[in-house]
Amino acid sequence: MTTLLTDITGVDWSPKVGAPGSVVENDADINQCIRVILETPKGSRPHEPLFGSEVHSHLDMPFPEVIPRIAGAVMEAIELWEPRVRLVRVVPSRAEAAAGKISLLIEWQYKDYSKEIRQVEVTV
Repeated sequence: MTTLLTDITGVDWSPKVGAPGSVVENDADINQCIRVILETPKGSRPHEPLFGSEVHSHLDMPFPEVIPRIAGAVMEAIELWEPRVRLVRVVPSRAEAAAGKISLLIEWQYKDYSKEIRQVEVTV
């Protein structure tokens, strides 16, 4: 179903990834943006080589050693590419380790107008 501009009520919105004609608004928009930032390896976009994160470059390290590096890569990427939020906490999980992936629970707040903590889970 196609979303009309008159149907959009949120201040923050963007096209929904993987769903042509749909949009995400407010918290869902920010969650989608965080996912896109963290799932995009830095250097993989030819016209925007600095976009993304360095998370992928640390995935082959042993789990205890990788935690601070991944947390740092997440903080750097979100601070640079998502100016609407303040990162509260990054909680890694071994759930996908056998598949060479890591799950991250990202806790964030709006910078300007809310102290409520929101969450998004991202697997890279």
